[in-house]
Amino acid sequence: LCTGPAWFVFAAAGCMKLARLMKVFVTGPLPAEGRAVLAKAADCEVEQWNSDDPIPRKELEQSVVGAHGLLCRLNDHVDRKLLDAAGANLKVISTFSVGVDHLALEEIKKRGIRVGYTPGVLTDATAELAVSLLLTTCRRLPEAIEEVKKGGWSSWNPLWMCGYGLSQSTVGIVGLGRIGQAIARRLKPFGVQRFLYTGRQPRPQEAAEFQAEFVPIAQLAAESDFIVVSCSLTPATRGLCSKDFFQKMKNTAVFINISRGDVVNQDDLYQALTSGQIAAAGLDVTTPEPLPPSHPLLTLKNCVILPHIGSATYKTRNTMSLLAANNLLAGLRGEPMPSELKL
Repeated sequence: LCTGPAWFVFAAAGCMKLARLMKVFVTGPLPAEGRAVLAKAADCEVEQWNSDDPIPRKELEQSVVGAHGLLCRLNDHVDRKLLDAAGANLKVISTFSVGVDHLALEEIKKRGIRVGYTPGVLTDATAELAVSLLLTTCRRLPEAIEEVKKGGWSSWNPLWMCGYGLSQSTVGIVGLGRIGQAIARRLKPFGVQRFLYTGRQPRPQEAAEFQAEFVPIAQLAAESDFIVVSCSLTPATRGLCSKDFFQKMKNTAVFINISRGDVVNQDDLYQALTSGQIAAAGLDVTTPEPLPPSHPLLTLKNCVILPHIGSATYKTRNTMSLLAANNLLAGLRGEPMPSELKL
């Protein structure tokens, strides 16, 4: 069963014959809680790509042949070709993520494959990171740290290293879902005067907590001092933040994206930052990921880029792995998933 040094294969405890075991393929190492759940599944034979590096596409296509279940990550593209490689046995896909833009959902739906995902459990961690990134960007912390390290810190100067504060500001949130609400909840105590939001439709019940106003995206861009993008990536949101959007923003405004890189046209963002059209940007997501070290955005002092660490706390990642594993096993056994995406 082992096909190379990066493989890890285990058959769960039990006396069932191999012919009766359901084949499960996991595209990378899992944190301890999820790994323990799969190890105890006596009705499954689990094969796992045992490297932190993404599994090469060719290896992935070979590995899913005959699989009944697939536990994947957000950087594994599950498209028609991969589904064809898996074959008719594939009944369940469980993704170790809340986002599902890497899954060919229409094709998956046609084949009657169930999908599990991990919403809710990463909301707090991602919202905390969004607020951290916003504060880091608007108060120019990376620049300030660098000045200390290179000896640029001299006598006190009233305007040196000045940034922008949240008190009495207007914050615009693109996508007032679970994470968007959690971000607003954390920003409110900073003295934000006004919250704006946009999305597919008004959410008056959710918005009431923050007295947030539902506005067209053009108005949100024009009136916000800080903009946080926390929407899902869909055909409607792909490239949503582009030249026209940035041109409407204030030249003192700060732009934050913690959703998906493809929501933003990065060339247009670069032009907006270098021309002074907007003040600064903070990104936890980019296109591609990882962003090449030679990318122009990485040359800018007014652009803070993180390596997609929104949910990166030990507790959150362990809980995500547990939910992903339980989604997979429940689907394979024909039971209700703890968190199933309705197709």
